[in-house]
Amino acid sequence: AEADSQAVLPCKYKPNSIYSPAVIWSKVNNGTIWKKKKSGLQFWGSDWSVKGNQRARCPHYEFSRGDYSLQIKNVREGDGGLFSCTVQTGDQVIIILVMLRIIKVSSSPSFPILDNSFSISCNVTPWPYGASVQWIVNNSSFMQQMEITSDGETINNVVRERATPRLAGNWTCVVGYEGKVGRASATLTMKGITKPFEDNTKVYAPVGSEVTLPCVFSSGLVPSSPAWEKLKPSPILLPASFSPSQPVMDKSITLKEVQLEDEGMYRCSGTVSGQRLTRNMELVVAKIDSSFPSKERGYVSLTCKLTNTSEVTEYEWVRVVYDHNGNQSVESIQKGKFITINKMSVENQGEWACRFYGKYGILGNVTYHIQIMSKLSPCMSAVTNHSLCCSNNSETILTILHISSPQRNQILQYPALETIVHTISNEREQRERNREKK
Repeated sequence: AEADSQAVLPCKYKPNSIYSPAVIWSKVNNGTIWKKKKSGLQFWGSDWSVKGNQRARCPHYEFSRGDYSLQIKNVREGDGGLFSCTVQTGDQVIIILVMLRIIKVSSSPSFPILDNSFSISCNVTPWPYGASVQWIVNNSSFMQQMEITSDGETINNVVRERATPRLAGNWTCVVGYEGKVGRASATLTMKGITKPFEDNTKVYAPVGSEVTLPCVFSSGLVPSSPAWEKLKPSPILLPASFSPSQPVMDKSITLKEVQLEDEGMYRCSGTVSGQRLTRNMELVVAKIDSSFPSKERGYVSLTCKLTNTSEVTEYEWVRVVYDHNGNQSVESIQKGKFITINKMSVENQGEWACRFYGKYGILGNVTYHIQIMSKLSPCMSAVTNHSLCCSNNSETILTILHISSPQRNQILQYPALETIVHTISNEREQRERNREKK
């Protein structure tokens, strides 16, 4: 039985007598556990009853079937050993012996520090000579080096390894002996830098965005002398300023506006119990390059680029659409690293996003905005020099008029603009009069 579980020690005998038998459960060389007299009175040994709470009991409703099995709750290593079940009815006395072996998995230290040595053991009390031991780690078989005892027995109930993220998790010890199998499990939790959990983790961010480089230590660890370095492409010690609102184990830093030159390898570090713990990570920067094909006027070609594409398995382009509540949805999904868009089409205007995926799902995305435009009419040079353009769109005209009106009592800074506005306004009024006549 696994430590801290319930063990059931079998004792089944169908007596010939119609009278209720007397039953005694004892641990060999260690006294009585539980007994029931023929009268029905029950007694518990002092080691098996604490403050009226009995750890061992026999379900009386099974007696009529001849089942006198003993149930022991929360078994301990000290419970292991030989037990006897004595059933007395009339002049018949039946004794059944049961060996209880307790299996327990434990590690030393209880919470290994990452990159340090640790051991995990499978203890069986009492140990069965000639037993086989197999280890399963996170549902996969684990092979380790065998040890040979002084009497020539090969054992593998102890594993000694260096603490790495892949060894964290569930460890199960499977013990085989004389055709029977028992097992016990334990969760191995490692201390150190838990986010990111592994070295060389990649963090993705588009140009111009804000990104946090994570560096979180295990709960309960207070690292001293935390520091950040940029390792590649050129080594530099970063002036890491940690927010007072951050928990003491969180030494993450934030880059407010990512630039292309921020890509590369970073390292965070901190000292715990005299040991310097480090974690390396890579910042991958994404951007969209645009070009305008000379043969296709009004079109723009977009290319999704990342400073490291080793994890990327697929690219996807989507047009992002927002409703009046600000909720977004996507449409026009297209696969591939490149895309050519007719920017004069109203259906294509707005926000486009390049999503990039890895083996386990989406890694990140980067966006490109196509300006909302309508058909343009020629503009005078004075307007063009000020990055303004003429439009037949009435909303644009009204906006220009609204901006221009406060200037009427002042010196006009853009006389050409006022002329254009009046000209367009007059043309618009003339068109409306012509429509009314028709």
